[in-house]
Amino acid sequence: MLELGTTIAGPFCARLLADFGADVIKVESAEGDPSRLSGKRYRNKPLYAASMMRNKRLIVIDLRTPEGQDLIRRLVKKVDVLVENFRPGTLEKWNLGYDALSAINPGLILVRVSGYGQSGPYSQRPGYGVVCEAVGGLRHVTGDPDRPPARANIALTDCITGLYAAFGTMMALKHRDRTGQGQVVDTALYECAFSFMEAHVAAYEKTGYIVGREGAGHSGSVVNNLFKTRDGDYVHIQGSQTNSFRRLCLAMKRPDILENPKFNTRPERVKNGDEMDAIVQEWVGARDYAEVEKALSAEDVVFTRIYTMADIFRDPHFKARKMIRDVPDEELGSIAMVAPVPRLSATPGDIYSSGGRTGRDTAAVLSEELGITNGELDELIKKGIVAIAADSNPKGGFAP
Repeated sequence: MLELGTTIAGPFCARLLADFGADVIKVESAEGDPSRLSGKRYRNKPLYAASMMRNKRLIVIDLRTPEGQDLIRRLVKKVDVLVENFRPGTLEKWNLGYDALSAINPGLILVRVSGYGQSGPYSQRPGYGVVCEAVGGLRHVTGDPDRPPARANIALTDCITGLYAAFGTMMALKHRDRTGQGQVVDTALYECAFSFMEAHVAAYEKTGYIVGREGAGHSGSVVNNLFKTRDGDYVHIQGSQTNSFRRLCLAMKRPDILENPKFNTRPERVKNGDEMDAIVQEWVGARDYAEVEKALSAEDVVFTRIYTMADIFRDPHFKARKMIRDVPDEELGSIAMVAPVPRLSATPGDIYSSGGRTGRDTAAVLSEELGITNGELDELIKKGIVAIAADSNPKGGFAP
């Protein structure tokens, strides 16, 4: 698999596939992928990029040059999938569009990630996840109703789109297995965000209802909200179904609420949601979290405190499921990463290498895949067509 993507959505797609065995060759510019400038650093190593580039072979090719474009065409002969997330038309400008590449490799799957898709009046707009999730409707429903639309402090829509792109890749490969035919997977950030709005599409079309922001609660589901304990923890309690509401009332030692006509059916609880939430908040707010946890757990209520990253690192369930992996790193010795998901019983994902230096594997890949000699490599380096890391391994494989 050849990755020409930058930053998040395209690289995230490739990373997901790399976790499950895809041999991914990531192409960067000599300046490095923008993700190398994102997030926290440790000993001058970009930590986010270490995860995004894990399990990949990292090479540098200048795609703006004819010689660099020729190297890509030669590599295309060797791969099943090419993923890119440039603005539509960029590959065509470089003579690397699907028509040109499929003539070289008819079975090629070209996975294209963009803000607004490869066609339509917005296709040439620059698109980033945080902007496209606004176009797709997600931003309008995120946050508190009395405040401006909020955003999640993660690259939410980029990751959603990367997931769809990986899903589309597997569907296209399945089709190719049957027919031998490659195809284009056109994945648009705004469409992937919009797809998560499906519960509200028919509601608008049939009734004109425009869903808005509801904060931590849910107007159609009571009890289903965030409550603050006496010692300052936030606890989300889900007690909207008949049985779960009964368990919540028993945990609060308030069986009388079950007989109250304002609360004893789900429709009535929704009508009187503010009053019901106030009762729960009064109970939670009079107790420290440890007491709330003990009482709710005893009645099997669905609840959780809001986890921080520190909570996650301490949590026994995360440890039992091995969700945080200690991954070998050539610069730091090791680095913590999220484990591959989902879990496959026969063919589980794995992480065997974190992302390394820009151009770490340029020499090895060009030698192994294209038969380029040391002399040819030196000439390409002199011309600025390719670049290698100072400590890259010329014998092939990952640098130690």
